[in-house]
Amino acid sequence: MKNIVLIGLMGSGKTVVSKKLAAQLKIERFSTDEMIEAQEKLTITKIVELKGWPYFRDLEHSIIRSLAAKQGVIIDCGGGVVLNPANLELLKKNGLVFFLKAAPDVLFRRLKNDKTRPLISGPNPQARLKEIYEERLPLYNQADVIIDSSDDTCARPVVEILKKVSG
Repeated sequence: MKNIVLIGLMGSGKTVVSKKLAAQLKIERFSTDEMIEAQEKLTITKIVELKGWPYFRDLEHSIIRSLAAKQGVIIDCGGGVVLNPANLELLKKNGLVFFLKAAPDVLFRRLKNDKTRPLISGPNPQARLKEIYEERLPLYNQADVIIDSSDDTCARPVVEILKKVSG
């Protein structure tokens, strides 16, 4: 079985969907963000604050390289994984890449009380989120499959992904 790779902006449901898929398919799940935090023994916010985004992106690429070599696992990617074209290329070799897509206003509604998101911690988080969405959309659209994750339940993305990987 190919890897199931989830990409999308923060708040698109990658973590919830990946956990449900892992439970239903009884396969291993890896979160790039969780792996980075465990490796560095710091939150992403702290890593970025202390060492900067380039350092974080290098860590992320290193983890993608190791995960992309695996077979039959679920990979829940951080929202910025698409910023390095090599990441998507690696992930597509052994995996089917799913873009969980939700509109910026839906994402903002889900994230507005989350203080752990360094990219939207500035003075106008809603405008910043929309800006990031528009910047990254062409990159996310390179996924193999695009799934609307705007519902407040992860049921549809889970069902659609299961259909794709089992059929």
